Amino acid sequence: MPKLKSPKQEAFAQHYVLHAKPADAYRHAYKTDGMQPNTIYVNASKLLRDTKVALRVEELQQAASERAEKQFKIDADWMLKRLKSIDEMDVADIMDDAGNIKPIRDWPKVWRTSISGLDLHEIQGADDALTVIRKLKLPDKAKNLEMLGRHVNVKAFENTVNVKVDHAEVLDAARKRLAERKRDK
Repeated sequence: MPKLKSPKQEAFAQHYVLHAKPADAYRHAYKTDGMQPNTIYVNASKLLRDTKVALRVEELQQAASERAEKQFKIDADWMLKRLKSIDEMDVADIMDDAGNIKPIRDWPKVWRTSISGLDLHEIQGADDALTVIRKLKLPDKAKNLEMLGRHVNVKAFENTVNVKVDHAEVLDAARKRLAERKRDK
């Protein structure tokens, strides 16, 4: 499918693929200064229900997925392996027995590529003593497990209940209750 005729709709589709948030995509594509947040959400939702826009978004997402798989070898198996390795991270891999953080060069690769942040602050004391404060922001294990659980093959959060209902029996029972209520009045 070629680009959408409306440049704003095309921009919306492009930004939606990047951000996966309809309101953010709408803000990028349309001038929303002074626009109420509710209006932005409603308009973005309408755009996603537009068949041409939805097809364009799907096409762009497919193209992005193919590029990622081709260029970076990223697919569902890669994602599952990555999520699993993050889940198996052990803080003992980066700390010594005294609780000090090991030099980064001694960390396993999964740690070096998965921490969300690293802050180092050096504070010079009055007696020329240097104090170093290190803060590590670790990956969110709960979010990681949620992502693993939502994977199609895992289905950890899928609740399916098979219930066989004889609709004729239910309808007959409802009619009997209704008849009894009318008699009681």
